[in-house]
Amino acid sequence: MKLNTKKLAVATVFAALYAVGVIFLAPISFGIFQVRVADAMLPLSMIFGLPSALGLSLGCIVSNVYGGFGIIDIVGGAAANLVACTLAWYIGRKGREAQRFLGTVAETVVVALIVGGYLSLIFRVPLEISLLGVFIGEMIAVNLIGFPIEEAIRRSKIFRKYD
Repeated sequence: MKLNTKKLAVATVFAALYAVGVIFLAPISFGIFQVRVADAMLPLSMIFGLPSALGLSLGCIVSNVYGGFGIIDIVGGAAANLVACTLAWYIGRKGREAQRFLGTVAETVVVALIVGGYLSLIFRVPLEISLLGVFIGEMIAVNLIGFPIEEAIRRSKIFRKYD
């Protein structure tokens, strides 16, 4: 991906918004049972593409340096966001609403598997507990909050100008 000024600006804005959102809501953004409200921005990668995926990953690095659980959380969380957003972009960028919703489901599953997997090790709890805790939080943030926001932006004049 060749970064021009527009793509760099998109990545920077998403990184900053994500980090501020996670840090501002830190009490519910970290732990086995978490709702990262900032993850509601993950579906926007289906609109803004790979620059937003990069920005959401960088924002995760910043927020996990601030309040995370060490290098595993810093690298693992950023990787989860990057993989989830890239996958959703491939699945839902040109599809219909159902295909875009499938993209958000893919994001939820990817983040739950990666983050839930390593949080199980960090907190020394059964894998099922950490997977479920992260999965429920991601369903709330990505599917219940983020998907309607993505659809509203897609239907708005903002999307037509960006597209």
